[in-house]
Amino acid sequence: MRIAALLLGLGTAVVLAQAEQVGEVDTAFKLIGPDHKIVVEAYDDPKVQGVTCYVSRAKTGGVSGALGLAEDKSEASIACRQVGPVSVTQPLPAREEVYSERLSLLFKRLRVVRMVDPKRNTLVYLTYSDLLVDGSPKNSITAVPIDRATPIPRK
Repeated sequence: MRIAALLLGLGTAVVLAQAEQVGEVDTAFKLIGPDHKIVVEAYDDPKVQGVTCYVSRAKTGGVSGALGLAEDKSEASIACRQVGPVSVTQPLPAREEVYSERLSLLFKRLRVVRMVDPKRNTLVYLTYSDLLVDGSPKNSITAVPIDRATPIPRK
């Protein structure tokens, strides 16, 4: 059991290293422990140079939040933008998870999935949360059109 928890923690640490916190705002004061917040994180698509996604999400404070035991809300928002010349480092599948972060101690995750729309030469990013048994229908979507002179290579 300890080995499984350690591996889960190491896997989460690797994914979290990709996100860069841009900022945060407090939404509710907590007398003990950190306040409830909305955090904004940026991450670069690992297979598409020149595209960065910004995800905002709620982060639970208080004692349980400080100890990492709180379950964060399912709501999240995403905006992906071209931040430099776009180049795709390898062929992309039609749908691929590009980012995942733990929202609760064991079962809840925030996910970002990239989809390729070849007809419009566009990358579509969807964020949602899921649970081991039942996910949330709350989601957010954004799209990054790519110049037609640079077709998106597909698997």
